[in-house]
Amino acid sequence: MRSNYLFTSESVSEGHPDKVADQISDAIVDLFLSKDPEARVACETMTTTNRVVLAGEIRCKPVYDEERWPEHGGWAPAARDEIEEVVRGVVKRIGYEQAGFHWSEFEFSNHLHGQSPHIAQGVDAGENKEEGAGDQGIMFGFACDETPDLMPATLDYSHKILLQMAADRHSGAAPFLEPDAKSQVTLRFEDGHPAKATAIVVSTQHKPGYDKGEKQAQLHAYVKDVVARVMPSQLLGNETVYHINPTGSFEIGGPDGDAGLTGRKIIVDTYGGAAPHGGGAFSGKDPTKVDRSAAYAARYLAKNIVAAGLAKRCTIQLAYAIGVSEPLSLYVDTHGTGALEDSKIEQAIGRIEKLGRLTPRGIRTHLELNRPIYEPTAAYGHFGRSTDGGFFPWERVDLVDDLKAAVAA
Repeated sequence: MRSNYLFTSESVSEGHPDKVADQISDAIVDLFLSKDPEARVACETMTTTNRVVLAGEIRCKPVYDEERWPEHGGWAPAARDEIEEVVRGVVKRIGYEQAGFHWSEFEFSNHLHGQSPHIAQGVDAGENKEEGAGDQGIMFGFACDETPDLMPATLDYSHKILLQMAADRHSGAAPFLEPDAKSQVTLRFEDGHPAKATAIVVSTQHKPGYDKGEKQAQLHAYVKDVVARVMPSQLLGNETVYHINPTGSFEIGGPDGDAGLTGRKIIVDTYGGAAPHGGGAFSGKDPTKVDRSAAYAARYLAKNIVAAGLAKRCTIQLAYAIGVSEPLSLYVDTHGTGALEDSKIEQAIGRIEKLGRLTPRGIRTHLELNRPIYEPTAAYGHFGRSTDGGFFPWERVDLVDDLKAAVAA
């Protein structure tokens, strides 16, 4: 690894059109899991000017039954209303009450339908068969010691800037802000550690008039204050260049400014480009989909390895085949920072019995993923988050002792 370099990561706010779509998709996942912990969900959302469209496949008997409700296209009549209520509730929570996108006024279309039985037969457990993976694919997990969250610093601070701005907008402390925003942080690394922030970019949607004069100066001062609140003071200084709303005006935003789709912010959702990505998005998918659950398991393992002092940086890859329960491969790379050989860490992981051999069912059982816990993941990253309230269980560091014991065995 290079010791001295510049690195950049970006984040987007909960009001970004793609994140609006992600949050709606995950709210639908939560709705179905709240009715049936074994529900199967693949929900895609498209947002644009005053329109939200759902599409995808589900299996959730209390809500959808083609034989029982054929006159309603498979949906229980009350469920159709409940789905729309959930979707509008997400948009209301985010704060969209604009002419081009208003939570109570947008047109809503629901094109969800039943899951293909051909997929189900490959995934479902049978009398002589353990539940298989919902699809083939490779998933990566990563952790490093750059921040207390064991996340890449550039991404961690990018998220925290927007989280603080959203909190101020919702509390009324920053009434001039609107929901859509983006951030980007560039850090100079020395000897492999964050040394200085060289560039910070923040583009935020705002109320009319905050693109010139005193109001623009107020907005710029506010953003710099937020940065100072969430980033370590030693990283900021004369070397730091700020680019705040560099195009000038940003009044039209969210789905009214750009169409949004589920799953288009996979680098923002994960490690900000500091680690590989297998290509699969998370939001809108129930945890039988290894795109989601195995990526969470890989982060869980990588974070515990770093927390245990076995490495300063760790990348983990898992691979699966549709209908096959056991992972095809497990790969550990500590990037030359490991306290022991990477192959020894791989062997230690295999000796931790409670992980359930990293099968889809084993992962879901150990991390308790068959719960409605996903809407909060759909903005500001799936990793480096607090486990308060039972959310983000893959962020626990409860394998540290197990790993140390397995390494010593």
